[in-house]
Amino acid sequence: MELSRLNDQSGELLGASPMLPVSLSCCPDQIRYQVTHENTALYVQNDATKKKTIWHLYRQSDQLKLALADSHSEQPEVTELLAAVEAAFAHYPYQKKLSLSVPVDQFAELLDSGIFIAEDNQLSVYAELFWQQARIWHPLARRQAFPIRYVFSHGRRHPLRPPKPRGTVYQRYITWLGRVLTFRTVDPATDLGFFNCWMNDPVVAEFWQETGDLAKHRAYLEGVQADPHVINLIGCLNDEPFGYFEIYWAKEDRIAPYYDVDDFDRGWHVLIGEPRMRGKPFVTAWLPSISHYLFLDDDRTQRIVIEPRADNHKMIRNLAQCGYANLKEFDFPHKRAMLGMLLRERFFTEQLWVPRATASPYSVSLS
Repeated sequence: MELSRLNDQSGELLGASPMLPVSLSCCPDQIRYQVTHENTALYVQNDATKKKTIWHLYRQSDQLKLALADSHSEQPEVTELLAAVEAAFAHYPYQKKLSLSVPVDQFAELLDSGIFIAEDNQLSVYAELFWQQARIWHPLARRQAFPIRYVFSHGRRHPLRPPKPRGTVYQRYITWLGRVLTFRTVDPATDLGFFNCWMNDPVVAEFWQETGDLAKHRAYLEGVQADPHVINLIGCLNDEPFGYFEIYWAKEDRIAPYYDVDDFDRGWHVLIGEPRMRGKPFVTAWLPSISHYLFLDDDRTQRIVIEPRADNHKMIRNLAQCGYANLKEFDFPHKRAMLGMLLRERFFTEQLWVPRATASPYSVSLS
C-alpha cells in the first residue's frame, strides 16, 4: 500500500498514487531532513546544510529495497540513511521489512543497535525493530536505562524515577495530516491560558470535572509538576497546541491496587481542547503516538494501562482500534472505570502506529 491519506469528504483511508511527489519531515538525532518521494526516487535534504542525497526505493520480487541512486557519490551520513528508511516505511506503511544496499562497514553502529540485521548476505531493516529506535522520534532519549534503586512513596515500593524532562520529548511527521506532531513538557507561564480554556470547555468538563479560574488551574499544574510520578505534556501540531496529556508510572499511581502492576508499566490521561482538532484524522495521529512515546521512553516498559470511564464508549472503541485490550471494569472512589492495556509486543509487531480505518471519529477526552 502506498502512503495513506485521509479523504476530507468521506474520512476513508485512500492509497496515494506513487506518481505523486510526497514530502515529509524526519529528525533523526535532532537533525531535520526534508524527504521527497517522486516515482522511485527519494530525495533526502538536510534543512540546515542543504546537502542532498538521492535514493532509489523500489520493489523487486515482492521485496522493498532501498539503495543509493549514485553509488560513486559521497557516502551518506548515518542520519541521512535513517531519514531515508523512515520515509520508505512512511510510503509503504504496512511493509514489515526493507532490504538495503549500503556499505556494511560504514554503518556498523546500526548493526550494533539493532536497526540493521545482517541476513541472507544482505542488510535488512524490520519495521518492528526500527520503530523501537528512540533516536528517531524521542529527542531527549537516554542512551542507557536509568539505573534501578528502590524507594518508597506513600507506602509503595517502586524504582527511583529519572528526573523529569524539559522541552520536546517526541516528534513525528504525520503523513495523513501533513504536519509535525510533538509532545512537549508544560510551561505554566505560557500554557496556563489555553489550559484554563480547555478545562472549561463543556465537552472536556464532562469527563475531567475540573472547571475553574486561572488560580485553580495554576495550582493544578503546579501540583502535577511537583509529583515525581507524573509528567504533563502539551500536544502540538506544527507548534500549535491542541491537547493536554498526563503520563504516569503506574506503580505509584492510584491504579496500582487494581491489577498486578509491574515496575515499569506506564499510563496516561488526555483531553483534546481544540474542537477543530477532534476527529478521526487527529485521534489516529496522537493516540498511537503517545503510546509510541511511552514505549520509547524506557525499553523496560512492556505494558501501558489506561482507565477511562466505563461509559466513555467512543474512547474505549478508539483504544481498541489502537491495540488496547479491555481487561475489566472496576470501581475507583470517583468513577466506574474500564481497565485497558496495550502490550509492547503487540504495538510493534502489529505496527499499530499505522491508522486503522475503523477508529471512532469523535473521541475527545479521557479522564
